[in-house]
Parts: sequence; structure tokens; C-alpha cells
Amino acid sequence: MGSPNTTAQGTTTRPKVDLKHFFNPRRVALLGATEGNSRFGGKCLGRMIDFGYQGRILPINPKYTELRGLPCYPSIADLPEVPDHIGVIVPADGVLAKLQECADAGIPFATVYSGGFAEAGTDKGRAMQAEITALARRTGLRVMGPNCNGMINFRDAFAMTTTATIAGPRKPAGDVAVVSQSGGVGQVNTMWRCQAAGIGVTYEVSCGNSADLDVIDFLEFMIDDEATKVVLMVVETIPSGERLAAAAARAADVEKPIVMLKLGRTEAGGKAAASHTGAVMGSDDVCDAALRQLGIIRAMDTSELVDQAMLLRQRRWPRGTRIATTTASGGNAVLLVDLGSSLGLTWPQYDDATRAKLAEVLPALGSNSNPTDVTNVAIGRPDIYQTCIQAIAQDDNIDAVIPIFTMSATTDLQQATTVAGQIDKPMAILWTGGCSNDPSFTPEQVAATGAPVFRDTYACAKAVKSAAFYGAYLRDRKARGPLARPGGIDKDAAARLLSGSAGTLTERASREVLAAYGLPRMREGLATTAEEAANLVAGFGAPAAMKIESPDIPHKTEAKAIRLGVEGADAARIAFDGIMAAAKAYRPDAQLNGVLVQEMAPEGLEMVVGIVSDPTFGAVVMVGAGGIHIEVLRDLSYRMAPVGPDEARSMLQELRTYPLLTGVRGEKPKDIDALVDAIVRLSWLGADFAGQIAELDVNPLRVCEAGKGIRIVDALVVAAEAP
Repeated sequence: MGSPNTTAQGTTTRPKVDLKHFFNPRRVALLGATEGNSRFGGKCLGRMIDFGYQGRILPINPKYTELRGLPCYPSIADLPEVPDHIGVIVPADGVLAKLQECADAGIPFATVYSGGFAEAGTDKGRAMQAEITALARRTGLRVMGPNCNGMINFRDAFAMTTTATIAGPRKPAGDVAVVSQSGGVGQVNTMWRCQAAGIGVTYEVSCGNSADLDVIDFLEFMIDDEATKVVLMVVETIPSGERLAAAAARAADVEKPIVMLKLGRTEAGGKAAASHTGAVMGSDDVCDAALRQLGIIRAMDTSELVDQAMLLRQRRWPRGTRIATTTASGGNAVLLVDLGSSLGLTWPQYDDATRAKLAEVLPALGSNSNPTDVTNVAIGRPDIYQTCIQAIAQDDNIDAVIPIFTMSATTDLQQATTVAGQIDKPMAILWTGGCSNDPSFTPEQVAATGAPVFRDTYACAKAVKSAAFYGAYLRDRKARGPLARPGGIDKDAAARLLSGSAGTLTERASREVLAAYGLPRMREGLATTAEEAANLVAGFGAPAAMKIESPDIPHKTEAKAIRLGVEGADAARIAFDGIMAAAKAYRPDAQLNGVLVQEMAPEGLEMVVGIVSDPTFGAVVMVGAGGIHIEVLRDLSYRMAPVGPDEARSMLQELRTYPLLTGVRGEKPKDIDALVDAIVRLSWLGADFAGQIAELDVNPLRVCEAGKGIRIVDALVVAAEAP
């Protein structure tokens, strides 16, 4: 997936860590434990005991000899045995020394709750956090935090946190795990709300600043955990795109969905860029595309995390987006179809066999169309919902079922709950009201049985769409297999051209790099005098394009240093002089190599294809509507490089302007196959030289009629500076 990324935590190739005894220690120590619940150390100790931990607890504080009936030790060195995990609650200035003592004692895991590190935004805080990272790398002590709120293991009754969300009787363990950098968002907005909705949790971890252990380390543990069926993530910073890709691949192997809420969506990803690609490449655009490419479902808020988990934990993937709905409320059915259609869901008609079955069980006032209105005559028919849903679920035209309930009787709701576990297709119960005969019967009780239940129409439809996306991702992933490098690539030639380069390459040099990867050339030559320009134009025997060649003027149109359709020697001389004068006026200090004279490209649709080096996901390939309006239209699609032909074609189909490629209003279709091949080749170039190419811009790339290929009208490669 491109070259390895390097973060504050080091290279992405670090070995996977076994977190078994982090989450389920046989012995645990708490440095900074206190009495009572008014201080962090006392509250953390109290939560651990009240949660039901059965291992040995070793409080450490020189002020006490006993805490909550447990022997309390003056220091780490005085512990009678080595704990598997230690919580560290000391002022920031003292953390590093205490972690060194932990390492010296052979303790494998430490959780640092203390704040005042990188999150403080000070040089001192960042430096202290960097020292924690260095110590972890040097000693092998694995550290969660600093500035974190700990972890909770519902499976083994171990909690090392202060959160009030676990006060009172311990909630039963479930099948959804929560990994978060934030304590409040992870423990309250996500974990607690899952449990309030009837969804049980296996583990929750809030890892804070992630000086050592990070969200991907914990994600890897959740993927390997057999009891966890879905992983919910709240992420401010993705530590490594490459490591995330590897973890997502393992999750797909075991069909374990990952749902991520990525915070910081509006953070500016732009910068002063030499290429159009660099200028329009927003960090959240890239993140959104990369997560889709990895099969990770993206949530926009924490309520959506809960909603997605509700259905995905059923682990039944729709074959498509064709929905069937039963309802006694016509208005609710219309609302569902309206909202679902906006997400790409459809409500096809049933096949003849299904219609016949429904006609046998539905009352005369009902309907056997889709959505299926069972009407008020369903009251008093204890089996009607179960019978209808079972019949519909056998229809080959249907991929998922959404029965709607409003104010319904217990028996009706229980039918849906029962049949949800019997049919082999996913079912999402939409229950907008309450129980008409038993107010104590709640949606949370339904969810606790494992049946997905939703209170809001859009949330229900979106969860079904996500399940369909994940099913399609798994099928496509299996069908596509490993990526194959295209033929006709001369990687060594490209390496020679890029070797020693820094900054913006000339258009000619950029074209040579592209040619090494099999992209088509055009006839061209460099003129350093007006007479040379005249000779080149005469030699083409056809209209020519003339433009300035300068490493300091990447955007020739802005400098008015380009002329098109130049014919004849006299016109070439005039164009040469005009281009040189315009370039000097635009930037007097620019290095001017001369004027590039090229054959004019045939007519076609102007596209842009580019590569940028993203700090998280490495080399990213972009394609979109090109030309001078790229930054206005922003009709773009992204993928992590490299990509294969199927992925490249999917990128094109995501564009609003894709119909222009297929032919509209009598225009002939364009050469989509040639464009797909160009995207694939450029993506391999980006992946192979992710550390050497900062930006690559082919704009415009002109797509000719089907069978007539593409033409690279302009190209720009920006070589990365040496690290």
C-alpha cells in the first residue's frame, strides 16, 4: 500500500504486541493509589475493586500501609511480586523516572493517566512525551497514555479507570469493542450508549496521547479476540496508514467490521503546492477514500457508531441494496423509502411465489406489494409478522428486511425478534414508538437478544447501507485477488531520472519519468531561440503548442507563457518571443530553459490524474475533471496507491462527470480503458517512489474517443527533498 510511514512512534514495521495480560492481568499494581473517592487514585482503585477483579491488587503509596483492606507498598521496588500491569498516577515531571523503575522491575505494561504532555501544546510537554516513547523503545516496557483514562474488560471483570459509566452493577459482556483516543467520547458517548441501547461490550480502551501503544495496537487485539464481532473506533490521529491497512486486511479475513469516527474532519489539509494535485488534496478527502478502500465504515458521530454496531454484529451481509419492508403505518413506509432511496437502497417488487404466499396470509385490506402494508387487520393475528417476514426473506429479489413497528403489541415485536435469528438475511427492526400493552417492554430488551432494533428511520437505513457496503467489499476483495504490476514498466529508468532531483522537474523531465512507466509520449523539442522554434514547428507539419520551460514556473497559463495552435515559421518566432517576454514579466528571477514546442493533442475530454504523498496514507492517486477549472469543480476521487484496473474504474464511476466519458448528447464514448491503464501505471509510480515524489500532476490528460488512447498535454513532477 505504498511506502512505510514514519510517525513519532517510529516505523510502521514494529512487531505486533501480545496484549493478553494488559487486558487481563493476573496481578495489577496502582502507583499513586489513595483512599476515598475524591482523588483520581482513590477513585481508580475503588472502580477496580467494585468491578469485581479477581486477581491480586497491589496499591503503591508511601503514605499508607493499607488501602481498602489491601496491603499498600511504599514503592515499586517493595512489591512482593511483579505485576503484569501497573497504573501510574503521579505528576508529569515524575512519570519518566517511575516508568524506568517499572522497566527495571520487569513489569510488561504500564498505563499513565497523568496529563501535561504533548496535549498541553508546550515544548516541555512534547519533550517529556518523546522521552516516554524513547524509554518504551529502549526497555520494552509497553505504555498506554499519557493523558488517558484507562481501560475496561467486561469479559474478565477488570477495569483500570475512573469513569462513572461503570458505577453500579457490572454490565454483561457483549460482542462489540471500543477503541478510542478520547476518554469521554470512548467511554461515555460510545461504550455507555451502546450498553444503554442494549448492546454488550467486550472491551473499551481510551489510550490518550499514545506515546507508545496506540489505537492500531488495540485494534489488532480486538480483531484477534473471538468474542468481539465489531470494533468501534474514535480516532483523532491515525498513527500509520500502512499499519491500519494491514489490520483492516486481517479484520476482513475474519469478516469483522471496523467502524471509525475520525475526529478533526475540518482540519485544513491544503498547503502551498506546486501542482494542482497538491492544491486540491484535502486530508479528510484522502482519509475518507482510504477508509472506504480498506473496508472501514466511517461514522460521522457517536450515535452512528452505536447504530452501525447494532446491525453489523449480526454478521449477515446483504448481497445488495434491495430491501423489503412490512408495516402497519403507510407514512412510516414512505419515510423509510424516501430516506433509504437517498442512500441508494431500493424496494423491488416480490417474485410471483412470494406474492402468492403473502396473498394467503394477508387480510383483504393488506398488500402484497413492497413495502407490504399489513394494515390494522393484523391486530389479533399473533403469527402474521413472522409468517410475512419468513416468506419475504426467501425471495431472491430481496437482500435485507426492515419491518416497521410503531405502537405495537408485545407479541408482534417478539415475532420480529424471533424471526431475526431464524432467517439467513439481515433484518433491521425499525420501532418508532412503544409497546402498546406493556410499557416495560423496551427496545433495549430486544437489542439484548441480539436482534437489531432502531428508533430512527435514517439511522436504520444507513446501518443497512453500511452492511451492504461491507458485504460488497468482502466479495470484491475475494474476487479481485492480489494486485498485478502492469507490463512495460522500467523502474530503473525512472529511478535514474529521479536520482538526485529535488523540487520541481521540468515538463520534459516529468514526461520522461512518466514514459518509463509506460505512459504515451508526444513529439516535442526544446527551442532556445526563435529560429529553433520555427524549425520545430515546420518539422511537425501541423499546429503546435508552445510553452515556457522553467522549473520556477509550474503554472504556465497563469504566467501567460503558453501559445496554442501555432502554425508556420513566422508565427512560431512571434510566439517564442511573446512567451519569453511573458515569463520574464511574470517572474523576473526565474530560470528560463527555453520554449517547449509540442505537437497539438487531438480533441478529447480533459481529465487530471495525480499523486501526492500523504503523511498518513503514503502515496495517494487522484483522478478527476481536469483543465483550468479543477480547483473550482473539485470533482475528484482518491485511492491509496497502487490500484488495479477494477479500483481505477471505480474511481472514475465515483465522479459526477463520469457520464461525459461514456458519451452524452450524441458524443462518442471516450477511451476509458486507456484512462484506466494510465491511472494504474501512475499509481504504481507513486507507490514505487513514495519517498521520492512529493507531488505528481498530469493536467490536462486528454481522453480521446474510444480506441484512440490518451494524450498527456501537461505534466509536472515535484521531487521530495532529502530527509
